[in-house]
Amino acid sequence: NNLNEGALIQIVEKLLIDVFGQFTKWKVSQSFEKIPYKEALLKYGSDKPDLRNPLLIYEASEIFAQIEFNAFKNKVVRVIPVRDVSKQARSFFDNMVNFAMEQGAPGLAWLKVNEDESLQGPIAKFIPESHQKQLKELTELKVGDAIFFVAGELLEVQKLSGLIRVELGKRLDLIEKESFKFCWIVDFPMYEFNGDTEKIEFSHNPFSMPQGGLEALNSKDPLDILAYQYDIVCNGIELSSGAVRNHEPEVMLKAFEIAGYSQEDITNKFPALYHAFQYGAPPHAGIAPGIDRIVMLLANEPNIREVIAFPMNSKAQDLLMGAPSVPSQKQLREVYVKTVLSQDKSKLE
Repeated sequence: NNLNEGALIQIVEKLLIDVFGQFTKWKVSQSFEKIPYKEALLKYGSDKPDLRNPLLIYEASEIFAQIEFNAFKNKVVRVIPVRDVSKQARSFFDNMVNFAMEQGAPGLAWLKVNEDESLQGPIAKFIPESHQKQLKELTELKVGDAIFFVAGELLEVQKLSGLIRVELGKRLDLIEKESFKFCWIVDFPMYEFNGDTEKIEFSHNPFSMPQGGLEALNSKDPLDILAYQYDIVCNGIELSSGAVRNHEPEVMLKAFEIAGYSQEDITNKFPALYHAFQYGAPPHAGIAPGIDRIVMLLANEPNIREVIAFPMNSKAQDLLMGAPSVPSQKQLREVYVKTVLSQDKSKLE
């Protein structure tokens, strides 16, 4: 299975390098960094990172777990160091605070490094000198640098830190220009815990092959199981998701059992796939990069609607084709569909 993933990745990398090389004069990265999903969420605050932005996010929860600072107490704390911002006016920091609050954050703490290497900012007095030293070592802070803090629940912090990283990159003009940088996001979790239902669920594609196969499903904590799934990302845009398919019926049954499905559920909901695999299927993998998104990047167009000939409107309607439209009873009978909706088109809009 891993060989399939590796072979497919090599094919896609060569394809994208050739396509982008033919249709752009911009610099096209010849190497594709492979970033595990969890690492991407930590370092970039996103599973679609823009690698043209050099800023990174660091985990600082352990440092603040030792400090009696109520704003960060018992919270996940992430920090974003920014190099050489000594020439930035106080308004730069105030504007970043305002941006964070517009995104739903209660505020945005920050510190900057003075000439004497002391830390200055609204929360400096709450951080003991020994812990200030730990922060400097963690983020390699130097004179003239600054650091921004995001604290809260994990999912909230991941999202906010990612948004703030992007905004800092834009405001400080750090985004590398006329460049396409690719990366693979790999090692997606197979399962996740749904806090509402308090059950284990599939995290992404339920038909992906779990890493470690049946042995992993039988012996590991479901939340520790990774899948053979991979996304290709360019300049912060996901071009496609792909996966090695789970082609073994026994592995499929166990994978779905962990997510709360019985064998009867599988045979009823996925009969074609399940029965076909009883006859044997070779290991296989796939991916399909989106042409529209590739053209959008090559055209340096931020809105994908501008590169689609007949885009749908905000109501998902194709105005050229007049779709969706109300089907006739004859059409419904042909596909064995019964509807209780009104046939008055105006009531469907």
